[in-house]
Amino acid sequence: MKKFAHSIFIVIVIALSSCMRLDNNLYNNDNTITSYQLDNYTGEQDFILDATYKIPDSLIHHFTLNSLIPGESTAKKIHAIYLGSISKIATDTVIMYCHGNKWHMDFYWQRAKLMAHISGKNHYGVMMIDYRGFGMSEGDPTEDGMYADVDAAFQWLKLNGLNSQRLMIYGFSLGSAPACELTSNPRTLTPSKIILEANFASAAVMVQDGSQISMPASYFTNLKIDNAEEIKKITQPLFWMHGKNDLFLNIDTHGQVVYNNHGGSYNEAHKIDGADHGEVPEKYGFENYLRDLEVFIKK
Repeated sequence: MKKFAHSIFIVIVIALSSCMRLDNNLYNNDNTITSYQLDNYTGEQDFILDATYKIPDSLIHHFTLNSLIPGESTAKKIHAIYLGSISKIATDTVIMYCHGNKWHMDFYWQRAKLMAHISGKNHYGVMMIDYRGFGMSEGDPTEDGMYADVDAAFQWLKLNGLNSQRLMIYGFSLGSAPACELTSNPRTLTPSKIILEANFASAAVMVQDGSQISMPASYFTNLKIDNAEEIKKITQPLFWMHGKNDLFLNIDTHGQVVYNNHGGSYNEAHKIDGADHGEVPEKYGFENYLRDLEVFIKK
């Protein structure tokens, strides 16, 4: 009886408190910065690479893109970083990195640098953006906006000569939503391979995992994200990695479900011992991480 009463109390609190909505908690953005620090950033990071991973300044390009949600009339200015030679996009393979829900690109800079070392330093191009409302990007975070922002990056890449065959998409945590959405329902370009790290299954599963009671996702959020369904339409090769000790997105209720639903004939699962949500690359081992991604991309 006490357990039932406690559950009823939780329902009442959630019904009365708009701050409990998943929308507000999913986008843990910081839009107070006035510049990007990159290697000079001293805030919290999942890991910090040593000097051997430094990228030459000549290969770091910071610029803005105009991102327009289909059906709307006003575009938002989105900040982007490209690692590599822009003049070689017409012949290079490019990895579009879709970051997680935390703060802004400075927090993910070490991850972008790490990916720029797949197959050696700057062998592949790496592109990263701040979704609207993150970092210095204009606007407020929304699901439709996030998809439009990543597609704006695709538009820029296409204008610089990239085709779908040479485009890989990498989604970490929240970034698994645009990775799955824009691969299953392509717009400007169609990624030829998809990489997911510590992904979530759907907004509904996040609600149930967080509340421990079964309630419709719409009670908490208007997000429609459902990677577990979108992945069924994806036939491109999949590389999935998830920490076994992920306390934010449980490997069994999130990552494994998406992996099991993959609609393609080739996929790889990499379950990383001892890794919490942001610890996969480090606990995987940087050399192992880079080697396995290189093999996958070259298949």
